[in-house]
Amino acid sequence: MKQLMWLVLFLIINFAALGIGSWLMNNGPSSGWYLTLNKAPWTPPGWVFGAAWTTIMICFSIYLSYLANIKQTNLFWTLFIIQFVLNVSWNFIFFNQHAIGIALIVIILLTVLVGYYLFSFLADMKLKSLLIAPYFIWLLIATSLNAYTYIKN
Repeated sequence: MKQLMWLVLFLIINFAALGIGSWLMNNGPSSGWYLTLNKAPWTPPGWVFGAAWTTIMICFSIYLSYLANIKQTNLFWTLFIIQFVLNVSWNFIFFNQHAIGIALIVIILLTVLVGYYLFSFLADMKLKSLLIAPYFIWLLIATSLNAYTYIKN
């Protein structure tokens, strides 16, 4: 029952992060500014982002629900809050403020933090660590997209 409670909590918080992030970017992906950017040739079609983030947040919520049962410490909550802030703020910084360089720093920090989750808790989480792998892989791709946009614009 405790596992289910954590899962529901993290699903709510993580999908709220997606909602807040979408709200903060306004209509960024369809704005003239974004549409005229020189984007990486490997930029996926827009629908992929929604599918990817939905999958990522479900997997991440399951991962966190297990991790909360074994590592609920100040470090756990601090990392989670920092991850939340970095995740949500990237949308605002990139799409709303058009600060591509600062957004690149934010997404690099987020990628390092999710990598920390993946590798630091691997011994505790074992095979369940595969649940955070999609987040980490997606952030590697997103970081490359952000870097390309920064370099080419």
